[in-house]
Amino acid sequence: MAFKQQFKIDGCSIGDGNPPYIIAEMSANHGNDLNTAIEIIRKAKECGANAIKIQTYTADTLTMNCKTKAFEAKGAWEGLYLYDLYSDASMPWEWTKDLQKVAKEEGITLFSSPFDFSSVDFLEKLNMPAYKIASPEMIDLPFLRRVAQTGKPIIMSTGGATLSQISEAVASMVEENVKDLAILKCTSEYPAPPSKINLKTIQKLKDIFKCTAGFSDHTLGSAIPIASVALGASIIEKHFIISRDDETADSFFSATPNELKAIVNGAKMVQEAIGNIRFPIDNNPQRSLIAIKEIKQGEQLVNGENFRSLRPGGGIEPKYLDIVNKRKAIKNIELGTLLSWDLLEG
Repeated sequence: MAFKQQFKIDGCSIGDGNPPYIIAEMSANHGNDLNTAIEIIRKAKECGANAIKIQTYTADTLTMNCKTKAFEAKGAWEGLYLYDLYSDASMPWEWTKDLQKVAKEEGITLFSSPFDFSSVDFLEKLNMPAYKIASPEMIDLPFLRRVAQTGKPIIMSTGGATLSQISEAVASMVEENVKDLAILKCTSEYPAPPSKINLKTIQKLKDIFKCTAGFSDHTLGSAIPIASVALGASIIEKHFIISRDDETADSFFSATPNELKAIVNGAKMVQEAIGNIRFPIDNNPQRSLIAIKEIKQGEQLVNGENFRSLRPGGGIEPKYLDIVNKRKAIKNIELGTLLSWDLLEG
């Protein structure tokens, strides 16, 4: 494998050593209203996100209109059939050009998740700068190869994929000579409980596949995506909505503007704080042996009576206390003096 450890999307560098790349996922939060979609883009930029991501599908490109048990939605959307869920959540493809224009005006990158060959063909005509593979599509290797053949950077979510399935997906990327790849740790529950997140997996993905890794987050709040940066995440993807009062298929687990701002700022702070493995090489002032009374020339120093270990440092270190104790002063020592060897006999 020869994936780049750093690559660019729309001119922005991603990977180790760069600020975390924050993706605001619009998903179904447009609520079938173009103006809402436009406002989400503007808010995402205002919150400091690097990119806004949309999804390009129709109910017919994802599933079929079948009302048997196998086609029932699970989890948070239980009670709906997949076709009806996707029909309501999908975004009209004809909006895409308008949203690209708004994103360009706002100075935020817009890219999409395609879900079948037709959506890739459509998005390629609009010159998308990157593609995101949703976790259920990761096992569709012919589809992955089609996306890889665009030559664009690819971000893949793992979701419920096994390590074997992830390995097969990555192998297909290698075979198609993909160099710009990122894999996102993802837990496909909505919302996802912290106990099922397993952030340590992010570094494991990096170690195994030698590529950039990140975190696609479905938890509530901002704490866990911020923490993911310390565990190796170079990318954070988070569903985003203007107000959680706006009822959509994804609103109940999406980040509000305040939460997205917290993620953007917190992730940057954590990335700066990670730094390198480093210990102080200079003797910084800590504690030292200090005269707590005036000590006359020839007088014996007695720990606790006329000297003690106190702050600040700069004098004889406390590890030499037993050596200093019972020695005599060879000159007068004033109260508050940081003891030094030239003040003591022997």
